[in-house]
Amino acid sequence: MFPLIKTAAKVEQGFRNYGAIVRSCGILINRNYATKHDQTSKNIVFVDGVRTPFLQSGTQYKNLMAYDLARHSLLGLRRKIDIPKEAIEYICYGTVMQEVRTSNIGREAALGAGYSEHTPAHTITMACISSNQAITTAMGLIACGVYDTIVAGGVEFMSDIPIRHSRAMRSLMLQANKAKTLKQKLTLLSSIRSSHFIPDLPAVAEFSSGETMGHSGDRLAAAFGITRKEQDEYALRSHTLAAQAQMHGHLSDVITYKVPGLDGVVNKDNGIRVSSPEQLGKLKPAFVKPYGTITAANASFLTDGASAALITTEERARQLGLKPKAYLRTFTYVSQDPVDQLLLGPAYAIPKVLEKTGLGVKDIGVWEVHEAFAAQILANLKALDSDWFAQNYLKRSEKVGTPDLQKWNAWGGSLSIGHPFAATGVRLATHTANRLIKEDQQFGLIAACAAGGQGVGMIMERHPDAKL
Repeated sequence: MFPLIKTAAKVEQGFRNYGAIVRSCGILINRNYATKHDQTSKNIVFVDGVRTPFLQSGTQYKNLMAYDLARHSLLGLRRKIDIPKEAIEYICYGTVMQEVRTSNIGREAALGAGYSEHTPAHTITMACISSNQAITTAMGLIACGVYDTIVAGGVEFMSDIPIRHSRAMRSLMLQANKAKTLKQKLTLLSSIRSSHFIPDLPAVAEFSSGETMGHSGDRLAAAFGITRKEQDEYALRSHTLAAQAQMHGHLSDVITYKVPGLDGVVNKDNGIRVSSPEQLGKLKPAFVKPYGTITAANASFLTDGASAALITTEERARQLGLKPKAYLRTFTYVSQDPVDQLLLGPAYAIPKVLEKTGLGVKDIGVWEVHEAFAAQILANLKALDSDWFAQNYLKRSEKVGTPDLQKWNAWGGSLSIGHPFAATGVRLATHTANRLIKEDQQFGLIAACAAGGQGVGMIMERHPDAKL
């Protein structure tokens, strides 16, 4: 029934370094940080990105709206980059759990942030890779010559999600709008039953299968033989690296937010917690009980937050007096069976985007990969290092290889920093750009899984003028 699970025993265990080979000269590697695909295409650049502090849902942001966070991210971006509002030609903005009052939240937040009323905006939904899609949509619009300067971003607000009346109650309410006579109204009133008052709750589950992502993650852990101890160790690594990055000021993409009615300001992510292995080991399974291995500690938590970034051409950046941080080189999207391979997007996207650029695993100096669950990360790493997986699922003769984990999510990831669904993609891109500069690297790779069995892979390259 589930071929990946049935045959997963053949997947090689452990991590091994892989000697990567550059397979073509689509991108020439050099230390001038100024390569491009060819002489006719535009150099599209990532100028900079910002985000609100990512907070656990139900904490300091709980009385706000998604609109408030989105507005602040757009306002903070303009303030940080100091770009006139008239220079922004378009806005692509992502969200997943949509607030019905601000259905096109990109447009509403832009107006609230003081952007020009003549700047169009649209809202994107692609689950956890929504703001990756915002960035790449901006790249496409720029490459086609439609616009030159675009803001991309995303917001998620899990402190207040839309909860509907039951469908039966909604039907009655719609009929009530059409009822003309007292008799018609009384007939509808008499048909109400107690079951009509049971709310229609949204679920973080696949529509196609009805399975929650956590259950899928537990099955993936079992398929690849990933132990609870391995997952807890990876989660501890994520929190430890994030705490160090926060302490050393590396998370400079965070913009301070003054929440109305609260004393002080919110100026840092609040989900970063370094626990002991013993504390992590005491937590009970969160999904598959009592035998599952995914817990609240080794899974990303429900998060509120927003992000925004400026995407433009290298030429336009010079005209505006801006110093870009990185080139946006190329990207790819992938999709698999949402039942059997829901969380394996990176294992498919990474080899595909590397092949598009002619780069190998060892050419990547910065890895920023979304951490939905520790099990998901470890499963993808094992898949990349498996000849069997490569031959049977990637249609490759040999494995992709294991990335250098010293370069992997070096400032923590979604497990520790948080994961506001539609805001994470820009956070990954901004951290990639900042790490390329700080760590003196040339190429960075972004990858993420998403609901529906989808995934993304993106390549960024440090710009010669880049500064933090």
